[in-house]
Amino acid sequence: MTTLRLAIVGAGPAGIYAADILKREARGFDVSIDLFEQLPAPYGLVRYGVAPDHPRIKGIINALRDVLDGGAVRVFGNVRFGQDITLDDLKRHYNAVVFSTGAIKDAELDVPGVDLEGSFGAADFVSWFDGHPDVPRTWPLEAESVAVIGNGNVALDVARILAKHADDLLPTEIPDNVYEGLKASPVTDVHVFGRRGPAQVKFTPLELRELGEVPDVDMVVYDEDFDYDEASKAAVATNKQVMVIDRVLQQWRKREPGTASRRLHLHFHARPVEIVGADGKVTALRYERTRPDGQGGVEGTGEFREVPVQAVYRAVGYFGSPLPGVPFDERHGVIPNHEGQVLDDDNQQMPGVYATGWIKRGPVGLIGHTKSDAMETVQHLVTDQASWWSPEDPSEEAVPALLRERGVEYTDLDGWHALDAHEIALGEPAGRARVKVVPREDMVDVSLRRGATQRV
Repeated sequence: MTTLRLAIVGAGPAGIYAADILKREARGFDVSIDLFEQLPAPYGLVRYGVAPDHPRIKGIINALRDVLDGGAVRVFGNVRFGQDITLDDLKRHYNAVVFSTGAIKDAELDVPGVDLEGSFGAADFVSWFDGHPDVPRTWPLEAESVAVIGNGNVALDVARILAKHADDLLPTEIPDNVYEGLKASPVTDVHVFGRRGPAQVKFTPLELRELGEVPDVDMVVYDEDFDYDEASKAAVATNKQVMVIDRVLQQWRKREPGTASRRLHLHFHARPVEIVGADGKVTALRYERTRPDGQGGVEGTGEFREVPVQAVYRAVGYFGSPLPGVPFDERHGVIPNHEGQVLDDDNQQMPGVYATGWIKRGPVGLIGHTKSDAMETVQHLVTDQASWWSPEDPSEEAVPALLRERGVEYTDLDGWHALDAHEIALGEPAGRARVKVVPREDMVDVSLRRGATQRV
């Protein structure tokens, strides 16, 4: 039986699903899979990129846990690719590698004022409120009025967390430092801006409904945004998702002005053109009103408005990061590839190198897309046996020995189980799902059973 030693770099859904699919699809192969993750904990954006008040995330994590606990994959956490282990190292010990490193940086927004104090990338804010170990413990929540630019799920997550009272997040796994920061926030108004109309939004009905269920927060929509053109009317009539979104928004239009202490405003047909500032700080968002162009898109009207705000969050998409020794498309933020087969600078297939997930196709799609995406990559990998690497030392002990020799404090699956149990135990006295351990050093200490100092 042919042996396949595979490295997967990135332990989010894309990498874990690729491991699961390969184990099932690689019939006739003796498959051995090592999963490398730069953080001490697995699950990627499911743990560090989704708001903690999403109940459905628990089901996704349970499915990922089942894969890891199935015994087919070794996990090496707290291992940075390009620093602790390199592409040359992988070639010496594996037949192939799949990169599933995702996209964690904010896409750029090219408007004046983007560098003002008080202008933030949504990805950085999400990392903060999800307790990512590599971001600062504090966040400057000093604005009473805030703008969120974007009409996708991340924009709604950011808006909801900003508008929601911190006490309403206590049943979740929100870290203590995040709770304290949100508790002190003076925010009264959160404004979400999207350049298209209500029938062209990118968020899902579930995300929208969750906004309307936030306690002590009034939803505010504006009648001028609902003058639908024929293309928008057709979208509402023929697309079930758009129909549900429209139904929710129409219900909000009928609500009487409320008396909540906070308001969440949805502005459609609003194309941001400038983040206005004074003395180096954000003072307003300037935008151009748009209108339907008759074809499902929008065009500018030449009418400009300003909304006074003291902070702006840019939620216009994620962007991938380059990896040492691996080709990278600087324009699109992905590893260049053909159906997961990585392409070199001459547009030729790189032997033994594959990609899946957002680093392969860009930051689009939901978990279901990740599974089909991994299937496509794995099918190519299995049939590409002639171009696999021929490792010098494919033994399973070689990589742990290499990491120990380099002084890398790597964590394993047992270590993750220890950290997982520790976080759950921290939450139990207050009846919470868990309390995340945030500092990387503490995560490693708990995983290696050294205890933790609970740094803040």
